[in-house]
Amino acid sequence: MTRLFPTLATSALLALAAALPSPAAQLGDDGLHKAPWMHDTFKDLREDLAEANAAGQRLLILIEQRGCIYCTKMHEEVFPQPEIAKLLSEDFFVIQINMFGDVEVTDLDGTVLPEKDMVRRWGMLFTPTMIFLPEDLKELPAPQAAVAVMPGAFEKGTTRHMLQWVLEKGYDGDEPFQKYHARKLEEDRAKN
Repeated sequence: MTRLFPTLATSALLALAAALPSPAAQLGDDGLHKAPWMHDTFKDLREDLAEANAAGQRLLILIEQRGCIYCTKMHEEVFPQPEIAKLLSEDFFVIQINMFGDVEVTDLDGTVLPEKDMVRRWGMLFTPTMIFLPEDLKELPAPQAAVAVMPGAFEKGTTRHMLQWVLEKGYDGDEPFQKYHARKLEEDRAKN
């Protein structure tokens, strides 16, 4: 009986730890949040897409900027949620682009520009913005090739549903994201 208690206590603690949000990302030297599920690459989107595909993951570009209160909200309240953190870690190959950075980015069409100029070329205005790329290479600017673009900060349910919708390739089906999200919200309410 004495041996059973530590096992039950350990199991209970492990279950509790799994249910708690993951720790928030740390700020890097560039003032952007750095999460364990982000990949530090040479920012050649063609190579990143090939690497994501080889890993069985979807390429996700996350555009952020220093001092962005909405980026902070996502990194402190949304991304650390266990289900979201798991999706980002296991199913997505996430690269970060600094809206005002100088690191060179090679777009899917071969154009090479500093991050700040690439973001301007893409017409992205808000941070955070998530750009979800297709699995096949399209030689277009990333936002034109994207299967979905999510500009701004959203709550955890919307973010989780967007990640799931992309993984389920909802963009290829008859159910637009808004209807998918409404259906999933109903399913989530029915569970609780």
